Amino acid sequence: MIKIILFIVMILVVLYLLAIMPRMVHRPDLTPFMGRLYAHRGLYDNTTDAPENSMKAFRKAVEADYGIELDIQLTKDDVIVVCHDFDIKRVCGENIKIKDLTYEELQQYKLYDSEETIPKFSDVLALIDGKVPLIVEYKSENFDTGLFEMGDAMLRDYKGVYCVESFNPLLSFWYRRHHGDVLRGVLSDSYVKEGITGLPKWAYFFLHHLLLNWIAKPDFIAYHHIYHKDLSRVLCQKLYRAPAVAWTIQSQEDLDARAKDFDIFIFDSFIPR
Repeated sequence: MIKIILFIVMILVVLYLLAIMPRMVHRPDLTPFMGRLYAHRGLYDNTTDAPENSMKAFRKAVEADYGIELDIQLTKDDVIVVCHDFDIKRVCGENIKIKDLTYEELQQYKLYDSEETIPKFSDVLALIDGKVPLIVEYKSENFDTGLFEMGDAMLRDYKGVYCVESFNPLLSFWYRRHHGDVLRGVLSDSYVKEGITGLPKWAYFFLHHLLLNWIAKPDFIAYHHIYHKDLSRVLCQKLYRAPAVAWTIQSQEDLDARAKDFDIFIFDSFIPR
């Protein structure tokens, strides 16, 4: 009986290790992304004229020679814009979803107390123009691949260094099938501990513990830095040598504390030393 139990345990361990395994062969070169800090949504301050994901915030990040992490999604008329939230309540004060507004309608709303509006992705790419590395997070509320297709088409013409990531493993799977040479990553968090709802708890369990990596085959893992000890994250980095990206570091103390736990760091709310 003990032998049977041990055999079952061994099988489960092997299946777990296979489930979390990232891409192991033909990995793109990550060297251009190393040795830099990445300004989360640009080098922003929401109390100034350079709020998050604004053209001014991206310009400031480029001028300071920081890499940039930003978020893209689609408007009602299929324009790719740069904004984190699915609605504009927090950033513009109106409880309206971006997908329910055309780009022209979206321009009526200002970011925080600034004169900045939510920008087009194409304008942001033109501003950055390959001067610093770019991490593009795809934001999608469903399994529609339209954003992936449009974003990829736009990035194929971009001459700068970039990689893509998403909390949705389907994004990495889509790139695996359609544009396999692009550096791709999955984002994860301890969803239940963070009080995130919307999906069944079993789904968040799979996402949290990277159990869909066997489908997505990501090149890197971007993880909420306070959960740096989570087993799946550690195994991906230490056993499988997949680069680990920390999000979002918000103090010099946290940056120093996590220096040995991650390879790449996304920050906001302070200026790193």
